Amino acid sequence: MPRQRSPSRDEAKRMYLDSKGKMLLKDIAKAVGKQDTQIRRWKSLDHWDEELKGNVTIPKDNVTKQNNGIEKPPKTELLPEEIETLNNEELTEKQRLFCLYYVRWFNATKAYQKAYSCDYFTAAANGPRLLGNARIKEEIQRIKDAKIKQTMYSTEDYFQKMIDIAYSDVTDYLSFGQEEVHDKNGNTFMMNVINLKESCDVDGTLIQEVKQGKDGCSIKLVSKEFALKWLDKHYSEATDLQKAQLEQLRAQTDKLTGNNAEVEDLEETDDMIYGEDNKEENDTV
Repeated sequence: MPRQRSPSRDEAKRMYLDSKGKMLLKDIAKAVGKQDTQIRRWKSLDHWDEELKGNVTIPKDNVTKQNNGIEKPPKTELLPEEIETLNNEELTEKQRLFCLYYVRWFNATKAYQKAYSCDYFTAAANGPRLLGNARIKEEIQRIKDAKIKQTMYSTEDYFQKMIDIAYSDVTDYLSFGQEEVHDKNGNTFMMNVINLKESCDVDGTLIQEVKQGKDGCSIKLVSKEFALKWLDKHYSEATDLQKAQLEQLRAQTDKLTGNNAEVEDLEETDDMIYGEDNKEENDTV
């Protein structure tokens, strides 16, 4: 049996339409006893603004003029906090889109390029600069905080995603080396080869770009800089297991890069991650 529609939903819509869209959503939320985010969700799902405007549609020949060269928002269902960003009048249309794209990719260059429809070099120069804007930083932080508070997106999940980004390895996505090949005359020589792994076997959310050029395929991972800074800032929020995992990854990275002359004993962190029983089994293999 379908769940009955909340009477508050219709009442909230009526109040908004009767005020011709002038009544603030937070005031409507207070009047019907609901959260602001719930009112924003209803407003989006029930198309209040479209109904207020009489379902006016834009003729196809005017679409280009109306868009004015501005990219559309991401083509996925928007969350309440993302809808709120699109309604933020303190930012320009393109700045709002930049915020939405940034919290999805954590890459200022890619977000700027998508929002402003410009070339890579322009985005690389202006993206990080825009990220330093106080209002932009405040809006991005608001969106991230709202996502974390949602039950489907916990702090633990977010922390794990940052670990995945910060310590992603290109060899998780491809293998490279040399193969022995023969030319048309039967002569043998070694050729450099790169083999990409199947998309179903990798985490595509950590990939920024896959490109096929005249010299072959190339793959670019999401920038690690933001994730590393975030992990340092929010280390205290991690679970004990995540802290152990992070310490082990840091130690392994330092060992490979030679940043530290001495590498601490990782036995304790191994036990926390894998368990003592599993460690003993691995030692006997």
